[in-house]
Amino acid sequence: VQLVESGGGLVQPGGSLRLSCAASGFTFTSYNMNWVRQAPGKGLEWVSTIEAGGRFTSYADSVKGRFTISRDNAKNTLYLQMNSLKLEDTAVYYCAKGRNSGYVYSGYDYRGQGIQVTVSS
Repeated sequence: VQLVESGGGLVQPGGSLRLSCAASGFTFTSYNMNWVRQAPGKGLEWVSTIEAGGRFTSYADSVKGRFTISRDNAKNTLYLQMNSLKLEDTAVYYCAKGRNSGYVYSGYDYRGQGIQVTVSS
């Protein structure tokens, strides 16, 4: 299993970024996919989950209404569109393969190397 994130960087508060995650080494269409993040000095936080078919999603309250998760099953790629970014969104973001196909987060078994997102003025 290989998960490779891209699209991170430095953005001002209120700005937007789009993360991508290229997946390989497993049957992408059989599993839900997730984004989790870790802010400096804090533990791992679940951000969002999308079910295997791409129709149903779930979000942490902290990002609901600002972030949108999506997937392109033809390209084995996961996305996270992040709008109205806040200082507290600063973290390393990880793409993570779920253990089943549903939209309810139930942990993961593999994750990528992570990508830094910094929100700062």
